[in-house]
Amino acid sequence: MSLSHQQKVYIPKDVRSNQYITAEIKVTDALLAHYPDYKTCYQTLSQAIFALADQEEIRNIHVITNDKLPVVRFHTEAYCFPTAEQIIFFYNPEYHESQTLHSKDDYRARKIRIVFLATGDEIRSNSATFHAKARDFVAKLMPQLPEKDLVVKVRDHQHLSYDLFAKAKGNKETHAYKLRAIDRRYKARNCPLPEGHGSICYVTVKLPLSRMLKQAILPANTDDFAPLYQKLEDSFVEAAASKQLKRIAMVANGLTPLVRNSKYDQVDGTDEVQMLGFDPNIDEQQFIRHWDANKLVEMVSFTIVAGQKDSKDAGYGRFMNNVEDALKRFTAQLELDKSRQDLIVRFHQHISYQAPAQLTE
Repeated sequence: MSLSHQQKVYIPKDVRSNQYITAEIKVTDALLAHYPDYKTCYQTLSQAIFALADQEEIRNIHVITNDKLPVVRFHTEAYCFPTAEQIIFFYNPEYHESQTLHSKDDYRARKIRIVFLATGDEIRSNSATFHAKARDFVAKLMPQLPEKDLVVKVRDHQHLSYDLFAKAKGNKETHAYKLRAIDRRYKARNCPLPEGHGSICYVTVKLPLSRMLKQAILPANTDDFAPLYQKLEDSFVEAAASKQLKRIAMVANGLTPLVRNSKYDQVDGTDEVQMLGFDPNIDEQQFIRHWDANKLVEMVSFTIVAGQKDSKDAGYGRFMNNVEDALKRFTAQLELDKSRQDLIVRFHQHISYQAPAQLTE
């Protein structure tokens, strides 16, 4: 395979692109002291945030003061589904706009999250502009707050999603992507990132456990699901190893997987979230598994994380081509109806950093 071909990934033309940015402001006693109660604090701050959003023409922005984790997905209609620990946003960037405060009375938040949802079309090509806009927003907001020296952490989340089985459904048109790290893309568009920012790139796939798949592996009327999970695990591990993909995870316990760089972030799990901590700088095998032989789930999640060498030059292109080859090898070993079943592949790129002092003065 030529180098130029390795650098490019041929993705179905109907691929969807998402981007959202969070600015997390740590809540301190000093900040709360300026308000009579939590509710007044959150409402006052959200009003200032929404007024600034109008001024800066940021069209879809949310303020979360109940410490729930935002999860963003594409949908033709706008929905917001809160769970005990998460807020799941479904929206179409081309059409949907919102200004919403997500709060809880008499609750002291650990942090105030401002969530900027990208709007318009050409989300990926405009990602640097959107990041710069969100960063400028934070720089203008912080002097308006009654307390100075607040810690602000910025996270930029981007992903491409597409059906691995698109061709089996007759969708054969593809688009060539030359994938690059976020910091390289941003620097080329005059939006350099602070030194020492954290980054991680990974792919997730959610495999529905269809009746056909279960019947092909499990005996009838069984309460022991170990053969099913072990078959999936063995097939996945073997397929990943065939392409030298060393940072992988399988989650089949009903929890939502959340990938973090273990060098920078805590990786403790919760009642809803299964934290997966990987260090992209370590070349040794990193395999994380979470499944229970006594519990049958509807969906199994698989994760493949890029290493440090994957982010250099043509690294992401080679990484994604290897991931696709591994996933095709993996799914070829299973009873799947590719003409009817979707297997959504999500290519995630995340960066995070503490806002520099000049942004908060």
